[in-house]
Amino acid sequence: MKKLLNTLYVTTEGAGLFKDRESIIIKVDGEIKLRLPIHTITSIVCIGNQIYISPQLMGFCAEKNVLISFLNQYGKFYARVCGPVSGNVLLRREQYRWADNEATTLLISKQFIIAKVFNTNVVLKRFLRDHDSARESVQKAVTSLQKNIRKIININNIDSLRGLEGESAQVYFSVFDQLITQQKTAFKFNKRNRRPPMDNVNAMLSFLYSILANDVIAALETVGLDPCVGFLHKDRPGRPSLALDIMEEFRPILADRIVLSMINLKKVNKNGFKKTETGSVIMNDATRKMVLKTYQERKKDKIRHPYLNEEIEFGLMPYIQALVMARFIRKDIDLYPPFLWK
Repeated sequence: MKKLLNTLYVTTEGAGLFKDRESIIIKVDGEIKLRLPIHTITSIVCIGNQIYISPQLMGFCAEKNVLISFLNQYGKFYARVCGPVSGNVLLRREQYRWADNEATTLLISKQFIIAKVFNTNVVLKRFLRDHDSARESVQKAVTSLQKNIRKIININNIDSLRGLEGESAQVYFSVFDQLITQQKTAFKFNKRNRRPPMDNVNAMLSFLYSILANDVIAALETVGLDPCVGFLHKDRPGRPSLALDIMEEFRPILADRIVLSMINLKKVNKNGFKKTETGSVIMNDATRKMVLKTYQERKKDKIRHPYLNEEIEFGLMPYIQALVMARFIRKDIDLYPPFLWK
């Protein structure tokens, strides 16, 4: 089993990362703030506009298969530095053929969306379970999503599937505000918006979705798949379509639940957010660090994988799903088994 290693997140503007023998050192204003052996991490994520990485460290990371990603303060992807493409070229050729086949594309896409709707429904059911006074609108959303899962099974074209996925997301987010039980004024949620996010809740969601996407991209590249050629999400230059496909399964678990718990447990507050002149909302550095810390802690939690029937860390889920996708494309298994949270 692959070992869960850390991701190094760098959010301090003006920080510089350098190679020192077998370690990474981080300097701020010429002072060493951190020294980390490279064998303890799988990737480096730089968040901000003024973070420097030396060419020597970039080459060292490429040699050690440590992925480097650059994101802006919202979590929007800028660029990625990685070593030579790994994996069997025959696997990628087969992936491209499958992506061009309408029947195969529909079959796999249905698995992604079944998992997404199922897992969002679990989020709502857990809310109802944890609150004695069950809210009628949330219960109606649960019933609606359960019906949509049955509809997805019988859908026969990709456009209808995308439409039903959008409808399910609308149902889920229409009651999302009710899942926020604390700090209601500061964290009012009206609807999902992005690029850029216009309120505190959407700022946290968009940021975590970007971080999650980066983890899924790294997992796909590790098993030799092309993150940019997917099935549900259409091809677009620069879009990691397959990563977006697979992360649909994890959004409710590794992003939405974290946002809700951080708000309801008051790990974040209104002072950690700033509205810019354009109306968009950004987190300050301390809040971003708290979100990343909570995300890393969540990745260490263990859960029994329903397909493997093994107890593994949440942080390994993207890798496991990438691995079973590769096995499916190789025809080692008959159907891609999505992750269903229970």
